[in-house]
Amino acid sequence: MLTNWLNLIVKMSKKKDKNTEVQILEAAKTVFQSKGMDGARMQEIADTAGINKAMLHYYFRSKQLLFEAVFKNAFSLLAPQLNAILNDDSSLSVKITNFTVDYNTFMLKHPYLPNFIIQELNRNENFIEKLKETTGFPTLDKFRLKVNEEITKGRIIPIDADQLFVNILALNIFPFIGKPLIKAFANQDEKSYKTFVDQRKTAVVDFIINSIKKH
Repeated sequence: MLTNWLNLIVKMSKKKDKNTEVQILEAAKTVFQSKGMDGARMQEIADTAGINKAMLHYYFRSKQLLFEAVFKNAFSLLAPQLNAILNDDSSLSVKITNFTVDYNTFMLKHPYLPNFIIQELNRNENFIEKLKETTGFPTLDKFRLKVNEEITKGRIIPIDADQLFVNILALNIFPFIGKPLIKAFANQDEKSYKTFVDQRKTAVVDFIINSIKKH
C-alpha cells in the first residue's frame, strides 16, 4: 500500500501528461452524455479513463471544472464551424441549410451542450463572456449583409436579420433542451427521438426558407 502511494506521489510530482488529460476528457464526455452533469460521478469517470480517483482530482479538482473543460473542448469544435457558415460567401438558403445540418449533427453527438449553456447562463451571468473568448465564436456580420441583400433583390420578405437568426437558433436548439417534453408529447423512445431530430435537418430548413420567401 505504501509503495502504491509513493508511486502515485512521484507521478503527481511530474508535469501533467497531455495524453492522460485527453483520456480523462474522453472518459468524462462518455459519462456526461450517459448520466448528465448531476448523475455523473468522479469515480465512474476515473474508472472509465482507467486511472484512480486521486489522479483524476490531480488533473481536475472538481466535477464542475471537468464538465467545463469537456464543454469548452466540444464548443471550440462547433463555434468556428458555425462561424464559417455564417460568414462565408454562400447564399442565404445555403447558410440556413448548412447551419441547421451542422448544428443538429453536432448536437446529436454532444447532447449535453445546450442544457449546460442554459444552466451556466442562469447560474453565472458572466459565462457568455467566457464563451465569447472562444476562438471562432460566431458573429453575424456577413449573415446580416446577406439577409439585407436578399431583401433588396426582392427574394425574401423584409425581416430583421437578428430576428431571423434567433428563429433559426430557437428551432434548432429546442429539441435538445426540451428533449424529455418532446419524447413525452410524441410518445417517443430514444431511437425514435433521434430519428425525429435527424428529420428536423430538413424540416427546419424548409420551414424557415418557405416562411421568408417572397411569393
